Amino acid sequence: MARFKNKKFLIYLGLFIVFILLCLFILPISLPLILAFMTALILEPSVRMLQGRFDWKRKVAVMSIFILFLLLLGVTSYFVTTKVVGEGVKLVENTPHYISKVGDIWEEYEDRLLDLSKDLPDTIVKEFSNDVQHFLDRSKSKILQSFNLEKISAYLTYIPNFLVSLLVFLIALFLFMLDLPRIKHMIYSHLTDATAEKVNFMISRMTGVFFGFFKAQFLVSILIFIVTLIGLLIITPEVAIIMSVIIWFIDFLPLVGSIAILGPWALYHFITGDISLGTQLSVLAAILLIIRRTVEPKVMGTHIGLSPLATLIAMYLGLKLFGVMGFVIGPFLLILFNSAKEAGIIKLNFKL
Repeated sequence: MARFKNKKFLIYLGLFIVFILLCLFILPISLPLILAFMTALILEPSVRMLQGRFDWKRKVAVMSIFILFLLLLGVTSYFVTTKVVGEGVKLVENTPHYISKVGDIWEEYEDRLLDLSKDLPDTIVKEFSNDVQHFLDRSKSKILQSFNLEKISAYLTYIPNFLVSLLVFLIALFLFMLDLPRIKHMIYSHLTDATAEKVNFMISRMTGVFFGFFKAQFLVSILIFIVTLIGLLIITPEVAIIMSVIIWFIDFLPLVGSIAILGPWALYHFITGDISLGTQLSVLAAILLIIRRTVEPKVMGTHIGLSPLATLIAMYLGLKLFGVMGFVIGPFLLILFNSAKEAGIIKLNFKL
């Protein structure tokens, strides 16, 4: 009996070491394949639905869902390329003009300060003016350096690698969708009936929670878009639609969101003297931030079966430990743990 326990312990230890090695060396370069497999799992219910409702063969159902996925990806990419990137290019082109305008405004303020500071020592006034001017010149230089041709060319060199990864992702996705039943059979052939039942429960639970997670994100994003559109129609109706779409898209970034657009936008108007517009944009940014930080944990907790507090803690710890991706990884690990506990794979029946 002791020998059996030692052998079982060594097997678990070996599996744990292999898992750590996978995480450290193989997973980072296998991201397109991992995403393809996860996407295939997400699309699998749709494939089974077509098979059951229309009595199609699996290849036909897979091909239909894959084409729909490509169309959705293509429409999204077209919008991002023509709208978001287009607005970004305009922003880059107009950046020197904005900086020069800020510099001109500072010169006007500097003249006013000189008039108001006649009673102050000349040394203090000149030192303050020089420090501010040095700060503006340095900021202008850094911003222009960020948009120079060399850095833009460096960014463009990532495009071929991205296209290769995208091609690998699409091919792997199609093949995974075709072979999922065979992969499932191969995995289950190494499991006992009791373990297979627990794994089935975990998979069904994870699938439901996964769809609930994205449903919650979609509901929150729709609310953000509606509030942004209404606010911008009141504040700046001429750019309300395009800016609402851009803000809605950027808002998916954790801890950044709409502030990344509305913050600099409001600051620019404060500097250029349009206090009213800057204040209105700041109020809108604060409203959107409050909505996301208060509504999101509640909505996600409702749709993924976790309490708002647990969801908030998982999201916060995920962001601190894994960065931006931790926004998804944190709740996912918590869901995985709860699913394993409900399935009986993890048992925490103890008392202190």
